[in-house]
Amino acid sequence: MTSINRKRLISLLASLALPFAAPARAAPSADPDSAFQAVLAELEGAPLPLDAAVQHALKNATSLRRAEAAYLAAKAAVRQEQGAFDPEFFFSLDHQSLDQATASFFAGASVLATRQTTSRTGLRLGLPVGTQLELALNGTRLGTNSQFAFLDPEYSAAGRFSVRQPLLSGFRRSARKGLTHAEQALSAQKARYDQLVLDLSAEVERRYWDLYAAGRDYAVQRFLHDRAASFLAETRLRSQAGLVGPNQVANARTFLAEQALLLIDRQEQLDHQSDQLAALIGVRPEAPRFLPVDSPPGDFAGEPVETQIERAFVQNLGLQAAQRDLEAAQVLAEAARVEARPRADLIGSLGGGGLAGTAQEVVFGSDTLRTGRGGGLGEALSQTAKREYPTWSVGVELSVPIGFRQASGERERLEAQVLSAKQAHLEISRRIEEQVRGAWRELSHGRDRLEAATEGVAAAQEQLRIGMVEFHNGRSTAFEMVRLGADLAVAQRRYSEALVRTAKAAATLKQLTH
Repeated sequence: MTSINRKRLISLLASLALPFAAPARAAPSADPDSAFQAVLAELEGAPLPLDAAVQHALKNATSLRRAEAAYLAAKAAVRQEQGAFDPEFFFSLDHQSLDQATASFFAGASVLATRQTTSRTGLRLGLPVGTQLELALNGTRLGTNSQFAFLDPEYSAAGRFSVRQPLLSGFRRSARKGLTHAEQALSAQKARYDQLVLDLSAEVERRYWDLYAAGRDYAVQRFLHDRAASFLAETRLRSQAGLVGPNQVANARTFLAEQALLLIDRQEQLDHQSDQLAALIGVRPEAPRFLPVDSPPGDFAGEPVETQIERAFVQNLGLQAAQRDLEAAQVLAEAARVEARPRADLIGSLGGGGLAGTAQEVVFGSDTLRTGRGGGLGEALSQTAKREYPTWSVGVELSVPIGFRQASGERERLEAQVLSAKQAHLEISRRIEEQVRGAWRELSHGRDRLEAATEGVAAAQEQLRIGMVEFHNGRSTAFEMVRLGADLAVAQRRYSEALVRTAKAAATLKQLTH
């Protein structure tokens, strides 16, 4: 073999190992060398910063919009329950016309015709302690053709202020249960919404680093494919020179075919990761795929795992939402316990009445009679307001269901819901502790894992360098070179995985503890 061919062989084999040089440990997240950067630079894609990806997701994610809708519904439910304690104005008007045949002289007419208009108006108010208040004013206008009617038309009015206070049903716990439950549900939905924002941001970051790793894996495979093609060409030259046999050419062809298939797989994986990220953030890239702009951070502040768990138990919004669900269930259960008692209500009223109308002369036998009353509806209302004819009442109403099955069944049902909510809260807390420990473990081992992966790349590169020397001296085969090249590709992929695994663990830990 001529010296020129030998120099060419050495140059081609050296190019196989050069792209996989070990990265500097001072900056473990940096790309290994300029050749590797060149392959990444050749990739077609739309550059995407991590912050922009997160903002797109927060704007477009359907899961976040559903959580927002649930929060707005819970907010409306609170307003609805608050409305139960708003004053209520009521008014009713009724007119009756009645013609009735009579057989009595004292009816005042053979066919007694009455025209009566009745109105009722006032305010009702329910208090958070269960008190029911009502202020009502009743008015009546009565017209008749009876010759014995002293007032025609006759105006009567009655005003009444009534109170009903439950004595055994728990006062505030029972009366305010709907509003308290709705407020707790709103707090839970708000916590779930805020937690979903953290979850979505963390998921976008994890998908982003997966795309970053897929890009590096593609670049590694592209390097390996290109060098396999060069290696096949050189092996053919050596075969033509009689330095190697046909079997080594076949090994090199097999290696190139395998790397070509793996290159297609890596490109599909890269595009798939880009599609997953695009679906998550709701934005499609203008180019064939997204390309990450940011690199995984290299340093992470570490705290003891117990400190992280305590912080998660205090600050995790998903756990807070479960706690609010538990408290909301307890509100209804506590109200059901007191509502299961017999019902006893204190009722009372204070009011007055009035009577007025147009005075009529009534002829009874030889006497002509006339009432001393007169005036219109205003006079009757004035008498009512001044309580010239006062009324009042006070009493107690008692209701005792026989068997108590309905109330006790409702109490037991709600207590079962409390038990279920407690178990859900406990389940979430255990799951969070497990996830925090797992993420903390990955994060604490991140530096060691990255150093080991870096050492693996350096060792694989050294193996390939030695293999090239031995291959040049005839002490190694093309099959061995294929195996060494594959080992280097595996080492590079493990290095990429170590880079993003720590960053993904940090994103998960932040998601769980904030």
